[in-house]
Amino acid sequence: MATVEITTENFGPTIEGNDIVFVDFWATWCQPCVGFAPTFEAASEKHDDVVFAKVDTEAQQALAAEANITSIPTLMAFREKVLVFAQPGALNGTQLDSVIDAVKALDMAEVHAAVAAKENEGDTASEGDTASEGDTAK
Repeated sequence: MATVEITTENFGPTIEGNDIVFVDFWATWCQPCVGFAPTFEAASEKHDDVVFAKVDTEAQQALAAEANITSIPTLMAFREKVLVFAQPGALNGTQLDSVIDAVKALDMAEVHAAVAAKENEGDTASEGDTASEGDTAK
């Protein structure tokens, strides 16, 4: 499968409509990005069960800002709509294959439970902030 171009308009539907999505944030002037492109493209040909997407940070500045991209290339991986990997810097083919294999091997029940626990932790902290002195909410 070839890589797909991601824009503000299709980012959400791409993440929500696919099990595993790898997103490469890049720019044409970025030499490490240009060097990583063939590696990313080759991986897309080997893993037809994964969507490989590219975001041109120059053309999609709002999307890059929303994703908190501060260095390129940055690679993100989403599995079942959850961001499970984000790292700046170009990877070689072996490193990228290792990340892809690790994302595929994730126990997503465990990941979803951890996300839910973190969200509940945030809710509990908010409740604790407004609790009166005698309350035990934390």
